[in-house]
Amino acid sequence: MKAVRLRIYTSEDEKIGHLPLYEAVAEQARTLGLAGLTVFRGIFGFGRDRHIHTVKVLSLSENLPVVLELIDTRERIEALLPFLDTHLRNGIYTLEEVELHIPQ
Repeated sequence: MKAVRLRIYTSEDEKIGHLPLYEAVAEQARTLGLAGLTVFRGIFGFGRDRHIHTVKVLSLSENLPVVLELIDTRERIEALLPFLDTHLRNGIYTLEEVELHIPQ
């Protein structure tokens, strides 16, 4: 089955109001009836600001990268894009066509 994967690259400190962006996106995705969402927390990364964000034993972890991943029909994914275009300030997203297999 053809589907679309949406990946959102941002940081754990990115917020919409008082909520972390990843929680706000998850709530919006649930409201829109998307199949599911997974959030991955990175252990190392940098973005446009070129500042290194890392988990180290002797230092505090701060503002680590996060990736949100959703796979669903193009129509359902596209229903979420206006929300992202309005609220995603420090990050990017990608769309990729994928072949979805659901084992029986």
